[in-house]
Amino acid sequence: MRFGAGMKLEFELIPDGCWYSNLRTVLSPAQWDLVRRDAYARAGGTCMICGAVSRRLEAHERWSFDEERGIQKLEDVIAVCPACHAVIHIGRTQLKGDENAAIDHFMRVNGASYADYRRALGAANELHRRRNRVSEWALDLSWLRRFLSPEA
Repeated sequence: MRFGAGMKLEFELIPDGCWYSNLRTVLSPAQWDLVRRDAYARAGGTCMICGAVSRRLEAHERWSFDEERGIQKLEDVIAVCPACHAVIHIGRTQLKGDENAAIDHFMRVNGASYADYRRALGAANELHRRRNRVSEWALDLSWLRRFLSPEA
C-alpha cells in the first residue's frame, strides 16, 4: 500500500506497466464525467489535499499496488488543485520544466524543507523501481461499484 509517508501531499509514481491502466481508458466519456463530477461535489470547491479554494479542480485517481499479488486497485478519485496535481505527477511535471513551482508547493503544503523534498522524491523513486519489477498488473476497479445502478 501507499499513502503512508506521513506527508499531506505525496508523489504517486505509477509503475511503467500501469501508465495506460486508468479510468479514461476503461470508462466512456459519460461514465468518466459521472466519476469526476462526484469528486468535485465531495470537494466542495476546495482541493482535497491542500484545502485551497480553486475554481478549477482536477480529478485524480488514487491507486494502491499489491506487489505480491500484482494488483493495481483503484482506491478513490479525488479533486485536487493544479498545483497539487503537478506534485503528485512529479515526473510529468519535471518533463514539462515546471518542477520549481512543484517543489515550492510540496514544501509549503507539507511544512517541509528542500532536503525533505529530496528524501521523499528519492523514496518515491525507489518504490517506483521496486514496483516496476512486477511483470504484470491486474486491474481492480471494484471502487466503481458505487456508481453502478442496482440493476447492473
